[in-house]
Amino acid sequence: MGLISGLLTLPLAPLRGVVAVAEVLLEQAEEIYYDPSSIRSQLEEVERLREEGQIDDVTATELEDDLIERLMVAQERTRHG
Repeated sequence: MGLISGLLTLPLAPLRGVVAVAEVLLEQAEEIYYDPSSIRSQLEEVERLREEGQIDDVTATELEDDLIERLMVAQERTRHG
């Protein structure tokens, strides 16, 4: 980056910093969201809630489907990561 372009883009420096922080936060959030052990724990929790009658079978199935989909994405991310 030359002197002129550096001076012209200087006002954007805080914005680039914010974007960099946002990218790191997104990456960390995705790591947590797609953590296989966390997903398995949530599947166990859904099963517990079903057994205790706190949620019905339809709700439990919907939750399980979402969690299994996340688990599949997590495994795919691990293969390509």
